[in-house]
Amino acid sequence: MAAEILKTDPISDIKNRQRAAESVVNVGLFFNAVLAIAKITAGILGHSQGLLADGINSVSDVIYFVVVKIFVRLSGKPADPEHPYGHHQLESIAALVVGAFVITTGAAIFWDSVNSAYDLYVGAAPQLTIRTFALVAALATIVAKIVLMLHANRISQTTGNLAISALARDHRNDIFASTGAATGILLNMLGFHWGDPVAGAVVALIVAKTGMDILREASSDLMDNVPSEEIACRIHELLVHVDEIQSIEDIHAHRFGPYLVVNLTIGIDGDLSVKDGDKIADVVEHSLISGVEMLRKVYVHYRPAHIKEGGD
Repeated sequence: MAAEILKTDPISDIKNRQRAAESVVNVGLFFNAVLAIAKITAGILGHSQGLLADGINSVSDVIYFVVVKIFVRLSGKPADPEHPYGHHQLESIAALVVGAFVITTGAAIFWDSVNSAYDLYVGAAPQLTIRTFALVAALATIVAKIVLMLHANRISQTTGNLAISALARDHRNDIFASTGAATGILLNMLGFHWGDPVAGAVVALIVAKTGMDILREASSDLMDNVPSEEIACRIHELLVHVDEIQSIEDIHAHRFGPYLVVNLTIGIDGDLSVKDGDKIADVVEHSLISGVEMLRKVYVHYRPAHIKEGGD
């Protein structure tokens, strides 16, 4: 026997969550486009390999911000017969896209920076002094990205949106990248011409690692994982007062965007009627939904406690 209860969200809350997520994407898309043009121009005219690579990083940001914008918009679609829990999983898919782009960008910047450093070492590239306005562009990017990161972090914590959380970390990556570019420019101005490409290579490794972290988290959310110890303990705490439950045999939790769905198997007295079993299941459902944050739906399966295998 299985019973279920649906925890609905007010329509206004869902719309507000969607608008907040889209605002982060739109603001980030606009500023990344502006920064990409500014950094590429300053990198070319100012003779900065690091700033040019950082500008290319911003171009890739623009590309995947467009992709994330599409996925975030689609994730706000209401539930339908084929997607009874809604389309929130698209947020995790969007995070996968962000992670893949971050890793690819990090690898490209690293390779280009290493090649530039080698060319300087063997004397195949001219040792040009970087112009001051390139440093100004790098420092301005750092300030802009700090503001964007704080904004995205605030929205991701409010909405629980994985895609926005991934974008916040990408903004943080850009801070590292621009800091590395600024450091390389300063070293170049001090006469250490190899500083510009080497700084870019170090930053690229940091960027790539963050991309791997984003991929790992998003992949985990798309898998059907056994709940964490914290969630399992919370479920046991909420059900300890239900005297009719003789055992909790299985707990399986699934992520759907920011929400949780729980499948729970409990053991009860085999002499109870089906009607009594349904009453116990109702108590379990209401207890868990009211006591576990972001729990949207609960399926309760009950069976005689002494039976370890077989159906209900």
